[in-house]
Amino acid sequence: MTFFEKRTLLIAALSAISLIGYSQKDDVPKGWHMLDKTKDGYQGISIGQAYDFVKTKKLKSNTVIVAVIDSGVDTLHEDLKTILWKNAKEIPGNGIDDDKNGYVDDIYGWNFLGGRDGRNVEQDSYEAARVYHKFKEKWEAKSNVNISSLSPDEAFEYQSWVRAKQEIVGEVNPEEVRQLRRMSKTMKAGDSIIRNDIKKEEYSCKDLGSYTSAVMSAQQTRDILIRICKANDNEEITNQQILDQLEGDLNKMEASEIAPKKYRDDIVKDNYEDFNDKFYGNNNVMVSNKSALHGTHVSGIIGAIRGNGKGMDGVADNVRIMTLRAVPDGDEHDKDIALAIRYAVDNGARVINMSFGKSFSPEKKWVDDAVKYAESKGVLLVHAAGNDAKNLDTTFNFPSPQLIDGTRPTNWITVGASGDPKAGGLTAGFSNYGKKEVDVFAPGVKIYSTVPGGNTYQNLQGTSMASPVVAGLAAFIMSYYPTLSATQVKNIIEKSSKDPGTEVKNPGNDEMVKLSELSRSGGIINAYEAMKLAAVTKGELKPAVVKPATTVKPGRKG
Repeated sequence: MTFFEKRTLLIAALSAISLIGYSQKDDVPKGWHMLDKTKDGYQGISIGQAYDFVKTKKLKSNTVIVAVIDSGVDTLHEDLKTILWKNAKEIPGNGIDDDKNGYVDDIYGWNFLGGRDGRNVEQDSYEAARVYHKFKEKWEAKSNVNISSLSPDEAFEYQSWVRAKQEIVGEVNPEEVRQLRRMSKTMKAGDSIIRNDIKKEEYSCKDLGSYTSAVMSAQQTRDILIRICKANDNEEITNQQILDQLEGDLNKMEASEIAPKKYRDDIVKDNYEDFNDKFYGNNNVMVSNKSALHGTHVSGIIGAIRGNGKGMDGVADNVRIMTLRAVPDGDEHDKDIALAIRYAVDNGARVINMSFGKSFSPEKKWVDDAVKYAESKGVLLVHAAGNDAKNLDTTFNFPSPQLIDGTRPTNWITVGASGDPKAGGLTAGFSNYGKKEVDVFAPGVKIYSTVPGGNTYQNLQGTSMASPVVAGLAAFIMSYYPTLSATQVKNIIEKSSKDPGTEVKNPGNDEMVKLSELSRSGGIINAYEAMKLAAVTKGELKPAVVKPATTVKPGRKG
C-alpha cells in the first residue's frame, strides 16, 4: 500500500472529494504523534514521559534489530544512516557471499525485487488481476463447485478466484475507464508542456503556485495536480507520482480483458512457483528516491536518531533498521514477503514492520509458514490494517493472522490509524477497523518523518505510518526489558493502550461509537503506560538468550 488511497486519483481529480476527512484549517505540530494529551494537548503516545520513566529507573538499553519490509530506504539519509543494520558477516562490495546465506553482499538487508543484472522492479500489477487470470482456465469452466470436497488450499484458491472475478469483471464501470483514458491523454500532453515551461522533469504543487498556461491541457493538468494535493493536504505530491498512479488505476480497470504485465518476472527471473528457488534479487535496497519514499518514511518513524536536532525523532532510541525491499508500486508478491520474513528472522530481527497490504494472497500458505517460523523464533510482526475505511472482520487484508489451517499466531499486531481532534478526529477517516481483527490504534495522520533525497522530511499518512509507531514502541520496550517475549510485548502494548474517554467516528459509516467497537483493545497506544506495565511483567526469556547487536556499537541518547 502507498500513502495514496486506492483510486485516489480518480476520486480526487473527478469529484474533488477529500480523502482524509479533515478540514484544511486543521493543523497539528510536527511530531504531534509523540506528545502527551495532558501535558501537550495532543493525542500522541506520551513518549517523553516514557523516556523519563526509564531514566528514573536507571535502565540500560540493548540494541534491537527491527526489520522493515517495504519499498526500500535511503541509506544516506542524515537521520538514518548510522542506525541502519549492517551485516557484520559480509565484506562490502567483494561480490562474495561471505556468510554463505545465499545472498551476495547483503550489507543492509536484501532487495527481493531486483535482478542479477542490476535492474529493479518499481511498478507492478495488482493481485486481483493476477489471481483472476492465473486461475481463470482452471476454474472458469467449472460450475457448482462443492467447497467441502476441496482441500483447504484449493478451497482458499477457488474462493479467492471467485472474489477476484467479481472485482475485475463485475465492478468495472466502462464510463470510468473512458474518463481515465481521456484524463491520461490530457495529462501526458499537459505534463510535457509544463515540464518544458518550468524547466523541471519532476515538479510538485509548490512549483505550480503561480503557474498558468494558455494551453488547455497544461492548465487542466496543473488544476488536477493542485486539486489532488489539496485533497491529500500535501504540497509535495509530484507530477510523476500522479502519472504513475493514473497508469496503475487504468491498468487495474482494464485488467478484465488483458492479463497484467509480468513486471517482476521480466526482471527477477526466478521460478516463482518454486518456493525453494529463493536466492534471487540483489543488494540494492534503495533503487531510487521515488521507490524508497515509503520505506524511508516508515524507517524514520521507528528509529530516526533521537536528540540530534535534525528533522525529527524516532520512537525507539536504540535500534538498527534492517531493510528488506519487497513492496513495489502495486501489489507485493507472496513469495517475496515470505522470504523477507524468513530473512529477517534468520538475521536477528526481533520486530518486523509490515506497512503494506492487499486484498488477495494466492500463495498465502508460504506467508503463513513464514509467520509460524517467526512465531517459533519469538519475533513480533506488526502489520498495517489498511486504508480503505473497511471492517476487517468482514473483508480481506493480507497478510493476515487468520491462517489457512485455522490457527492464529500469538506474535502478530494489526494496527489501525488514529488522529487528533485538531486533525479530523481521533480515528483517521481512511483507516480500516475491526472489533476482532484490529488490535490497537496508533497515530497515522500527518506524521512527519524522513524521506529520500537531500536529507529531507515530509508529512505522510496512512495505517502505513501507524504501524511503525507500534513497531518502534515494541522495540523500545524490548531494548529496556530484553527478557520480555514477543507475545508478552504484544500483550503489554494492547493492555496499556488508552481508551480516549469519548466516542470516536467509525471510518466506515461516520457513526459515533466507542473505540472498543473498532478494535480488540479499544485503545490508542501509550508508551508511558506500556513501559510501566513492562516494568512489572516478569520476562519469559533468559537474559543470556538476548544479546545486543554486534554489527555496530549500541546505545544512543534518548
